[in-house]
Order: sequence, then C-alpha cells, then structure tokens
Amino acid sequence: MIIPVTDPADPRLAPFMNVRDRDLRQAHGDAFIAEGESVLAVFLSKGSHFRPEALLVAGNRIDTALAWAPPDNMPIYVADQDLMDTVVGFPIHRGLLGLGRRAPSPPLADLLKGRPRVVVGLVGIANHDNMGGIFRNAAAFGAGAVVLDATSCDPLYRKAIRVSVGGVLNVPFTRLGSNAGVAAAVTGLGYRVLALSPRGAMRLHEVPTDRPVALLLGTEGPGLPDAEMAHAETVRIDMAGGFDSLNVATTSGIALYELTRRMTEGG
Repeated sequence: MIIPVTDPADPRLAPFMNVRDRDLRQAHGDAFIAEGESVLAVFLSKGSHFRPEALLVAGNRIDTALAWAPPDNMPIYVADQDLMDTVVGFPIHRGLLGLGRRAPSPPLADLLKGRPRVVVGLVGIANHDNMGGIFRNAAAFGAGAVVLDATSCDPLYRKAIRVSVGGVLNVPFTRLGSNAGVAAAVTGLGYRVLALSPRGAMRLHEVPTDRPVALLLGTEGPGLPDAEMAHAETVRIDMAGGFDSLNVATTSGIALYELTRRMTEGG
C-alpha cells in the first residue's frame, strides 16, 4: 500500500521520527528500525522471525521495496530525500527503513526444544559491531539459536542489525534474567558448553560430536567470568607465532564454521 507523504509532521510517520536508538526506545519502547537494502530483504523474507509494520522509503527506492513483494496491507510511506532526512533526524543515504516490534524473549527451553546441534551463548558482549558480527556468522553457518545474558547489548540496536546484514532477524534468540548464567542454563538442557581460550584443553577440531554444543563467547579483554567457565570445557584455536588474540566476532566465525561442519557431518 503505497502512501506518498509530504509533511514531516504527518502523525503516520511518528514511529520513524528521530530513529537514533535511544530516542526511539524513549518514544516507542517496543519499536526497532532496520535500514538498508540487504537488511530489509531479510526482514521481508519468510526466514525472518520479525515482520515489518511499515516501510519508509525515498522516492527513488520504491522499485526496490516493491521487488520484495511486501504484503498488500503494509503501509509503504514514500517521501523525497529531504523530507526523509528531516523525519529520521540525520541523512539516511540508503533511503530504506523498516519499522519492527520487539517480542518478549521466549523461555530458553522453548527456544531449544528442537535441539539445534550448535547454539551460541553470549556473556557481556557490549559492542554492537561485535554483536552484529556474531549474529551474521550464526546465520551464515546455521547456528540454531543465540542465548544472551542480561549484560549483553541489544541485538535489535540499529547498528547491530545493520552489521549482522539481517542475521539478527532470522536467528532466534532469547535473553536470560539477571541472575541466570548462560553456561549453567544450557548445560541443564543437555548441551556441551565450549569456552574458547588460548590455553584450551582441546583443539577446536577435537570437540566430540556426541551431543549438541553451545559456543560460549565473552567480552574482549576480561573474557568469560569464572562462574561461566566453571560449567564449560575449554577449547583453543591454535595461532601462528604464539599470537593469542582474535576479535570475538572473528573467533565466532572460525569456531562456528568448524563446529557446524563437524556436527552436520558427524565427525
């Protein structure tokens, strides 16, 4: 449903006003914004766990939006570039925005009831680039779910969604309560928890494939807390020349490639 708009004060555009995440959460607490062609292609796909309520697009991007075959009853607000920039609050060069709504985090047991063979656990991930990169890798290598602790940053932050290239929208996830440990929670559901460490007892390719695994990742620098490590088996990625530092998103890509390959092939 294409709706031309010419007034930045049009009340129908209110959810798109000042889409910086802090402003958005204050004005529309359950809303999130996805931007850009690659992300919105995922948002409008059958694989997305969220559905856009509306799109705001620049006039020269309407053909792109229609190519995704959006539902007939979904509003597609079309504005010129200057008006769009005024509404959003900064130059939005991609010219494509989608409005979504958050849902309550599902119970962990429900999230993992299908027993996905590889899941990701995140503890204290505070950087939105890293969050997005991890979700992008989880989507790329077929991880079945992501479990976040209470201190990790918001996967539905606009930058995290953008960096994930939409992976945040099609990899199911949940956030645990403030007193819940990720490792203990997934161990209780029968998962082997793997914590990466330069001094890990196992090499990555030596991980047994007899039961599902949870790859546990912590913030760069401090790493994983002792309480999480107590429920984990340590695994290492050997590096050249004694170098022992990888970005956490890069680490997730290496580990997820190997783990999903081995779990799928059974060896």
